[in-house]
Amino acid sequence: MTQYDKRLVSKKELKTLCGIPYTPQHIGRLEAAGKFPKRVQLGPNRVAWLLSEVDAWVSERIAERDRPSHETSF
Repeated sequence: MTQYDKRLVSKKELKTLCGIPYTPQHIGRLEAAGKFPKRVQLGPNRVAWLLSEVDAWVSERIAERDRPSHETSF
């Protein structure tokens, strides 16, 4: 594991550093549905996410966007 793989980002950094435009409540819903990386509990009132996992999640969203659609357009 490299140092980058262990880097943690806060809720605030999800928006400022990673560009995730979601509210904390929506991130919680995505996590509960298994559609966002799981948080790391750092203390009773502090959570963070692994930057490498968030970056991979963003890359998956980009890959989905770039995948050719099987729908026919008229």
